[in-house]
Amino acid sequence: MKRYPIISAISVFFIFAVWSIVTYGGYVDPLFLPSPSDVVRAAMEEIDEGIFFKDIGVSFYRIFMGFFISTLFALPIGIMMGTSRAWQSVWEPVVGLVRYMPAVAFIPLSILWFGTTDVQKFFILFLGVFFQEVIMIADNCKTVNRSLVEVGMTIGLKKFEIVKDIVFRAAFPGIMDTFRTTWGWAWTYLVVAELVAASEGLGFRIMQAQRYLATDRIILGILVIGLLGLITDMLFKLLYHRLFPWKESAKVKE
Repeated sequence: MKRYPIISAISVFFIFAVWSIVTYGGYVDPLFLPSPSDVVRAAMEEIDEGIFFKDIGVSFYRIFMGFFISTLFALPIGIMMGTSRAWQSVWEPVVGLVRYMPAVAFIPLSILWFGTTDVQKFFILFLGVFFQEVIMIADNCKTVNRSLVEVGMTIGLKKFEIVKDIVFRAAFPGIMDTFRTTWGWAWTYLVVAELVAASEGLGFRIMQAQRYLATDRIILGILVIGLLGLITDMLFKLLYHRLFPWKESAKVKE
């Protein structure tokens, strides 16, 4: 286990080294790929302009709220779909239809309905995350060992108690993995929304830099998004380890 961080650090260093050799060596025009120092310089300029941390805050607020709203509805509906055939018959056709519709295609309508407010960003996030999340949560509940449910029925638990105390708790580790996955998808949809209808945020800043061929700021925005995604993913992973330590023990034994 101790060697994994070292290997990860080496892989990151290798990418940075290749980037440095290609750019500082003059093998690529800076217009197409700026050097690391150019990107750092762009970051310092945005900090001086007072937009760097503001954009991060705005984008993070949007993704948190959009993800929270999506999860707030997806969690109960997904659980009901995974535990009730009646609910599955009601929701599965709707979810199955809409989840194949690209959220990007709804951007013109979302702007018409909600303008360029944050509600429009939340709507795009909802479309991009909710339907996929519902299906994954339902699948998490379906994988619960049937014998656990039968035990609950044997001791006289009601349907709601079985779902709440047995199915949900048994499926919760998988549901946490679902949250971790869909959080990553949410970043993609947020950037798409900000590219089209925004006046601030990381996606907007990337689009603005593209208009002026400011490749250094484009790379900066991409790197910041990747770094934020990595940090939050690591937090999800840490939370998973704290909540379900027995899962890690099982993996080690395997």
